[in-house]
Amino acid sequence: MSDLLLPPEHRYAKMIEKKQNEDGSELSILNLGPTHPATHGIFQNILLMDGERILDGEGTVGYIHRAFEKIAENRPFYQVTPLTDRMNYCSAPINNMGWWMTLEKALDIEVPKRVQYLRVIVMELARIADHIICNSVLGVDTGALTGFLYVFQYREKIYEIYEEICGARLTTNMGRIGGFERDWSPEAFKKLNTFLEEFPPIWTEFENLLTRNRIFMDRTIDVGPISAEKAMSYGFTGPNLRAAGIDYDVRVMQPYSSYEDFEFNIPVGKSGDTYDRFCVRNAEVWESLSIIKQALAKLPEGPFHADVPDYYLPPKEDVYHNMEALIYHFKIVMGEVPVPKTEVYHAVEGGNGELGFYLITDGSRTAYRLHFRRPCFIYYQAFNDMVRGQMLSDAIATLSSLNVIAGELDA
Repeated sequence: MSDLLLPPEHRYAKMIEKKQNEDGSELSILNLGPTHPATHGIFQNILLMDGERILDGEGTVGYIHRAFEKIAENRPFYQVTPLTDRMNYCSAPINNMGWWMTLEKALDIEVPKRVQYLRVIVMELARIADHIICNSVLGVDTGALTGFLYVFQYREKIYEIYEEICGARLTTNMGRIGGFERDWSPEAFKKLNTFLEEFPPIWTEFENLLTRNRIFMDRTIDVGPISAEKAMSYGFTGPNLRAAGIDYDVRVMQPYSSYEDFEFNIPVGKSGDTYDRFCVRNAEVWESLSIIKQALAKLPEGPFHADVPDYYLPPKEDVYHNMEALIYHFKIVMGEVPVPKTEVYHAVEGGNGELGFYLITDGSRTAYRLHFRRPCFIYYQAFNDMVRGQMLSDAIATLSSLNVIAGELDA
């Protein structure tokens, strides 16, 4: 049997034996994960170590695999949204909105302008929450707990806004085909305006704690770098690609939900290392705040959902008193409204990269095939390449800065 076909621990054992015979060096195998707290999820890396330096490594996925795509292919379209919540659960509303937009593309539904702007607001809030988690936890992984404690209370403020919009916080199941289940309450806008007023000085303080902190810089600069060419060849997108110097952003390159109406910059780095990934996400938070303010200032009047009774659940009070509404409600909930035969791909700029939905329908009540393009699945494949030759502590910081979410990686 070829050595390449052996499990990594067996292959490394042969390498260790050969190395010992050549020059007496003592190499070792380190099993990092699948339940090590520093891996931020259920995945494994088998590392070949020379002391604390990583000579080689091989990653494994599958420890949390839940077969989302196959489950989705056996569910009516409305019942797929809770599955999208459990992919990147740090920014669940982006997943929800991406799925609804995919269905609207398949059904050729025109969404009201107000709905598009409200979606932009909630997706940018979710992006801020995602970056709060990633960058503050990176601080923890390099020994700085204060920043995490300081900004995490504002993730809770974002969740309170979600709660006003849809009644849920972490896994939101937000929205419907064509819009939202209800218009946003005055309280939701009040909490949003309070957040926009209070959060910027807090984020400035967080940046001041870490961005020019000598210890943090030493722990992150030139750690886990990836070149622009290699990032492109792996299929990187999102902040990890932009940190390598490529200004690709789905919101600009393939605008959706009226993103073309807003002015914002695309922050880019140069070296593609852990420090650049941190700085790009910090800058993106400021751009998201700007987009939200623009959307609020230009928020149009109008309905909060499209006029598509075949696909949009009628108000509950109408279901109780109107036979036509009851029929529509029954057909939608029971999945008896067929979707035309079609094949579509729709992508949104998720918190950690291009999140895409590739949908094939055959005219039945469920998807014939559905594939989720999860950015984490791509980043994780490059991880061992990025940390080869680096220290074990660098591997932890690199993995943290890639923002690999186990639920999305292993969908």
